Amino acid sequence: MPTPELASHRGGAFLWPENSLSAIRAARAFEAEQVEIDIHMSRDGEPVVMHDATLDRMTDGSGPVSALDWAALQRLRVKGTGGEAIPHLREAAQAIAAGRKILRLEIKSDTTGAPYPGLARAAAHAVGERAATVVMSFEPATLAELAELGGFAQYVLLVDGRRRRASRAEDLIAACRAVGATELGLPVEAVDVDLARAVHGVGLRLSVWGANHAPTLRHALSPELALDAIATDDPPLAAQMRADAMRLRTGHPPD
Repeated sequence: MPTPELASHRGGAFLWPENSLSAIRAARAFEAEQVEIDIHMSRDGEPVVMHDATLDRMTDGSGPVSALDWAALQRLRVKGTGGEAIPHLREAAQAIAAGRKILRLEIKSDTTGAPYPGLARAAAHAVGERAATVVMSFEPATLAELAELGGFAQYVLLVDGRRRRASRAEDLIAACRAVGATELGLPVEAVDVDLARAVHGVGLRLSVWGANHAPTLRHALSPELALDAIATDDPPLAAQMRADAMRLRTGHPPD
């Protein structure tokens, strides 16, 4: 696969209603190797494809995802899709696998910021082929549970910009080691050459999210960073810029 790999963030949030089945299916046509989605948990323990812990922004419902059973969630509709229901993780994973893409899965926390008990295990059962799934979380306990379950392609510890600014490279590396992470995920603006060299120097992968426009994509595609994966809301732009960058590196000017 080309390096860095590209992930259609939330299915390509600039182009389609995020995390919807229509976005996931459309993302299969992009020159991005991965499709990134997020999950929360229903009241009865089902993994629900949704970025926010609440329903208000993306559906015709309201309140926490975790306040409703799966049957009630299925009666809601995703805004901007013409009537699509909220996807179950199993359905989304099957659609991604049918397009021969890697599932890049972020396991979210509830409205209080706490991990959902049982969500990691429910996700592991729902994804199908774990070897074609990259799992991610901001919660160290969640990632440690996923690593213990085993079988996934990569385990990504996500770190926000505030924590990155307060941490040394060795602190972030130690945090990854402590939970069995194989990859560190950061906002694109939080990555510099020194950090990239330190992370890669101990055998960890490095990825970013938020590379959504030409300037941030240009930074993410820098050969000095040698990133392993880039999550982007604009997969077509990212794919074109990656292709141009690769041509320049091989001495062939962009078309």
